[in-house]
This record gives sequence, structure tokens and C-alpha cells, in this order.
Amino acid sequence: MNNDTIKKGIVGILQTKAVVKQDVFESTKANFDLLKTVLQKVEKEYNTQLGADDKRIHLLFEDKGEFVAQLKVAGDVLVFHMHTNTFEFDRDHEVWKNEYVKSDENNSYCGVVNIYNFLHDSFRYNRENDAGYLIARIFINKEGHYFVEGKRQKGTGINHFGTSILKPDSWQNIIETAILYSLEFDLLVPPYDDVKIISMMQMNGEILSSKMQTGKRLGFVYNADDVQQ
Repeated sequence: MNNDTIKKGIVGILQTKAVVKQDVFESTKANFDLLKTVLQKVEKEYNTQLGADDKRIHLLFEDKGEFVAQLKVAGDVLVFHMHTNTFEFDRDHEVWKNEYVKSDENNSYCGVVNIYNFLHDSFRYNRENDAGYLIARIFINKEGHYFVEGKRQKGTGINHFGTSILKPDSWQNIIETAILYSLEFDLLVPPYDDVKIISMMQMNGEILSSKMQTGKRLGFVYNADDVQQ
């Protein structure tokens, strides 16, 4: 392969794939900013309905930076994280069967927003070993079309990719579904055999400093139910 061919190849990729990836980033960032606006709206709506009698159960939105936002819901925290990179799907993924993607493969390039469920006490007591769980991820392409993989996120799957554009109502549905799932996803006591032996190092270094690892399903199988639509 001569130098001219190499140069043409580089220029061609920069003018096509690289441009698409930049467009995907800008689309994902714009939609993540919209998500933050909707989170504030959700906070206000639910706190108004909950009233002032017990502020312990009020929602609390926090903007944690350009690519991270949090929503405290009672004893849980939902963390919304936008990945800064653009992704492509492997060739076995269901997305390649979608007519929208078949019409233009560049439509398959997506940014990702992940939603994680943590315990609020993990943040309050700085328990760095505590586990969070991915409960949804939203894939967004350059045109704002999206689909969701997640817990109970019905009607937003791959089959809708190419027909569904993210709007405030779309984000609110995704957020409320994630809230409901996290509230119903209880903290379970780990099996006795998993915690029956503890070392002095763990006793002194973890329990006494409130750093023993805690998560909603530690010691249990965490099923990936309702993830792929």
C-alpha cells in the first residue's frame, strides 16, 4: 500500500467515521443535559406530592459535574453517568437486524448513559467497597434516536430504535421506571455461610470504620432480567 493510498484512507475515515463519532458525542451530551433538567423536574414534582411532613423521603437532585448526576430517593441513590466515548456494537448484536440501522450503518454508532443504583449510606459513610448495580443503559445516536437496555424498561427496546427520539417525557419515563425498580430492589441479608468467618483485619479495618462491603444482592445471584427487549 503506497503513501497516497494510506493518506486517502486516513482522510476518508476522518471525513466519515470521525465526524459521525463527534456528532454522536454532541447528541449524547445534549440529551444528558436534558436529562438533568428532567431530573430537577421530577424532584420538584414528587416532593410537592410528598408534602412537608417527612422530608426524609424527599427526592434530592445533585449535579455532580459535566457527565454525572445523582438523584437520592429515600435510602437509595441513582447515579446517572454519561460515557464520553462513542461505541459500536459487535456483529452478533440484535441492533444489526433493525431496519433503521440496515438503511445506514452509521446510525448504529451510539453514546451511552448508564444508571446505577447505590445505597445512600454508601455515600454518607464513604464506604468505598460498597457495590452499585447497573439497572439501565440508554444508547443514543447522532440523530437523537435511542433504545434502552434495563430493568423493566418496557417499550423502549431495540425494536423502537429509529422511531423513538429522546424527549422530556421519554427521560421521565426512564427515570420513574428506574426509581420504582430501585425502591422495590431490597437489601437482603447475605447467606450465613458467607459472613460466618471474619479476620481481625476485617474487624478492625472495616467494621469499626463502617467500611464492610454492602450491596443489595451481595452473596446472591443478580439476574439480568428484563434487560434485552
